[in-house]
Amino acid sequence: MDFSKDPSGLVPAIIQDDNTGKVLMLGYMNQEALEKTKNEGIVTFFSRSRQKLWTKGETSGNFLHVVSMAEDCDHDTLLIKVHPDGPVCHTGTDTCWGETNEANDVMFLKELQDFIDRRHVEMPDGSYTTSLFKKGTNKIAKKFGEESVECVIGAVSGDDENFIYESADVLYHLIVLLAHKGYRIEDVARELRSRHH
Repeated sequence: MDFSKDPSGLVPAIIQDDNTGKVLMLGYMNQEALEKTKNEGIVTFFSRSRQKLWTKGETSGNFLHVVSMAEDCDHDTLLIKVHPDGPVCHTGTDTCWGETNEANDVMFLKELQDFIDRRHVEMPDGSYTTSLFKKGTNKIAKKFGEESVECVIGAVSGDDENFIYESADVLYHLIVLLAHKGYRIEDVARELRSRHH
């Protein structure tokens, strides 16, 4: 980062929720705040009004856990993607613009994929997803097929509630199968997008 561009030695840091894509707030960092943020994995700013470092959440408990950090093309602005512990604004709202920090429903598929990927790495005992991964490709594919058939039955029987329920099972098991094969739901979306064009 080029902290020399501003006489105060500060750069703006845009804070964005990694799951929802919502911009949560804008703060400022000096070199020390940036280093503390990198070292601790929790966002720390430089308060211009108090003239000192402050870690977001040190009073409220609503910390901002760093997922990724990127400099802009001029090396004078940061984009920090986070997982927030709660509302970000001091007024109690989710964002400093009064917006609700919720992903649209389709974006939840990315969050679900991330969760399933973690299960694939951690393999915790007692997890249904872990049990699927342990059974291997053939069993996961078979389960996906079974859920697909149940989805079809729900569709043709006119039972819309069951159709939606089984459709969710199909998507879940597809994501498990994708993760097992080393892919993500975004790979499927990319294929669909290429066909659309």
